Amino acid sequence: MSNVKVVVPLLALLLPAGLLAQPAEPTVDVAAEVVSAGQQAPAEEARLQLEALVQEALENNPGVQSALRRVEAWRRRVPQARSFPDPVLGVGWMGEIRPFSLMRNDPSSFRSITAKQKIPFPGKLKLRGQIAGREAEAAWWDYETIRRRVAAQVKITYYDYFYYHQAIEITRKDKDLLGKLAQIAVVRYQVGKGIQQDVLRAQVELSRILQRLTVLEQQEKTAQVRLNTLLYRQPDAPLPPPAALEQSHLTYSLESLYQLARENDTGLQREQQMIERNQLAVNLARKEFYPDLSIAYMYQNRPLMQEMHGVTFSINIPVFYKSKQREGVNEATLELLSARRSRDNRETLLSFEVKQHYLAAKAADELARLYSQAIVPQSSLALDSALAAYEVGSVDFLTVLDSFITVLDYEINYYRELSNYQIALARLEPLVGVPLTN
Repeated sequence: MSNVKVVVPLLALLLPAGLLAQPAEPTVDVAAEVVSAGQQAPAEEARLQLEALVQEALENNPGVQSALRRVEAWRRRVPQARSFPDPVLGVGWMGEIRPFSLMRNDPSSFRSITAKQKIPFPGKLKLRGQIAGREAEAAWWDYETIRRRVAAQVKITYYDYFYYHQAIEITRKDKDLLGKLAQIAVVRYQVGKGIQQDVLRAQVELSRILQRLTVLEQQEKTAQVRLNTLLYRQPDAPLPPPAALEQSHLTYSLESLYQLARENDTGLQREQQMIERNQLAVNLARKEFYPDLSIAYMYQNRPLMQEMHGVTFSINIPVFYKSKQREGVNEATLELLSARRSRDNRETLLSFEVKQHYLAAKAADELARLYSQAIVPQSSLALDSALAAYEVGSVDFLTVLDSFITVLDYEINYYRELSNYQIALARLEPLVGVPLTN
């Protein structure tokens, strides 16, 4: 009761003097203003452009750059794997303890230079290079996975930011409209045509909108921080409002998306590279049964005698093949089987993820269309009807207030579903490898 005693005199001072003297209550085109809320934006204000944000994230995001450098590092392993082992060069002497000192009267004393080169069995170096190449390709698909994921996260965060911005705009404007409805309730209460409960309920709804506004502003700030983090900016860096969002159109059928995913999914491509890599590893493990060749050359300088040259050929003998080479083949074979099962698992999960996001996009699209073409217009008409009936006293103020809150909720829900639709498409893009969002 005390709140009403404070509100009534203040509103009476704010309202025009002639308003209180009118027998009919003031009206406001609330329905039209609610529907248009959130759609009016200053044209001169700078707006965030999604394409520019994605490009900036791909250029600056530390995760993307780290994965790219990892790919470059793996590619440097290929020529290393194909190269021969380093030759071994040695020098020595036989004689006195002093370095390179000879015993002049002893023909067995000498100085020597030795060079040794190991030559792997034919085919081993080629296989090692191919294995390193497949590992580098797998690392490239890891990079592509991170690149697509960051791009998708930027889009998802941008669409959330768009929704929160629109919801805040609508809520702020509708808060002002609700204040006008509260003024109408106060005026009716003053002239004896309203009840105190109407004024109190209007104040409660105003407080509820303020509470919603606080939550939305916090969520918008969180989206800004997340977007700045993906862009590798300072978390609190200011961001302009998002640009107007045009709804994308999903022109692919579910079967087409399945096919695109099987062809372009980074996880499947990586698993395929690992299968090929492990098959090559099996081939290399089998070649380990064959010995490698070593060639050594020695030159000896002897006092009072002719210089000597020597060449040595040697091979390693895999006498412990049962516990070494054979187990190496078993290990490589099991790794190959594991890679194949891993690819099968990825195919199963991929089909689930594609259908999950496809159904989410279809549901959000239907709901957004339902809100824009049916629910919001119908609820606006219902609000118009409630206002007209309220003016002649056919319905009470609570009916008008409920209709107003309903229009507000449905308008916000429309932007939520529009954002959800774009988010579902953004989550599909990394799986199918083609652009689905504008």
